[in-house]
Amino acid sequence: MSATPRYDVLGIGNAIVDVIARADDDFLLAHGMRKGTMALIDEGRAQAIYDAMGPAVEMSGGSAANTVVGVAGFGARAAFIGKLKADSLGRAFSHDIRAAGVTFATLPESDGPSTGRCYVLVTPDGERTMNTYLGAAQDLHPRDVNEEMIASSAVTYLEGYLWDPKHAKEAFLKAAKIAHGSGRRVALSLSDAFCVDRWRDEFLELMRSRTVDLIFANEAELHSLYQTSDFDGAIAALRADIAAAVVTRSEKGCLVVGPEGIEAVPAFPVERVIDTTGAGDLFAAGFLSGLARDLDDRTCGRLGALAAAEVIQHLGARPEVSLRQLARENGLAD
Repeated sequence: MSATPRYDVLGIGNAIVDVIARADDDFLLAHGMRKGTMALIDEGRAQAIYDAMGPAVEMSGGSAANTVVGVAGFGARAAFIGKLKADSLGRAFSHDIRAAGVTFATLPESDGPSTGRCYVLVTPDGERTMNTYLGAAQDLHPRDVNEEMIASSAVTYLEGYLWDPKHAKEAFLKAAKIAHGSGRRVALSLSDAFCVDRWRDEFLELMRSRTVDLIFANEAELHSLYQTSDFDGAIAALRADIAAAVVTRSEKGCLVVGPEGIEAVPAFPVERVIDTTGAGDLFAAGFLSGLARDLDDRTCGRLGALAAAEVIQHLGARPEVSLRQLARENGLAD
């Protein structure tokens, strides 16, 4: 390991503002949406959904951005790289992520597509269905990767959702090379089962080539990755393909897969599920915060479960309380 890192976790992902509204299953059916998934949409469909949806709340989002905000909430040092346009949503995103204590220095674009946004429809059961217009977010280029920041980050965390655009892939690969050249670790979130369907072979190659050291996946993403309904068989395949992984299983907790074996970690109880948006993002925040402090797998998993439990009990994908204080109250922090 080279010099002491300046950041514990640096995230690279889509810089997006979430537009969240409640909806029923009939609304989803009427607009051709598959419940519980994320679909990429163009600007025309984005406007049509916005016009049809009910009263909405706007708040900064983006998967990796939510994660690094959570990391900062645990008191760890966080940074983010993501592309915006210099428009009103872009200014709101920049303000929010910096106000959360995250270092964000990516320059916005003055021309081109508007800042990305995700229309999140939350059904009464708390499930979220997302329609994402990537806009400026998909224009992330290798030139946007700050070499000094990557080299001085203990973990670089890559968002699977951003694997679609060619230049963003190149940016990811550049970041991974810099990180490993500096003795740092690289983590990847698989993001969504349909994202895995699109890029299965490439995600497996990232794992098998050791371009990434750690992956985060939920059960659906794991089954999609190995094209099997056999959970145990998929876990065995996963162990053969990568040194470390975390598989989240909603109320069943998670499995931390590592060189020493598999650690099952329970979920934290919740009074009521309001909105599952950001559950995986905040789980990763807790886990990575623990990893940056060299905590054991079980404690890292507990921190992830704690953050996920907090975020699903209110609307929106970012915590509403101090995660550091919450960890202290649950015996998971000094």
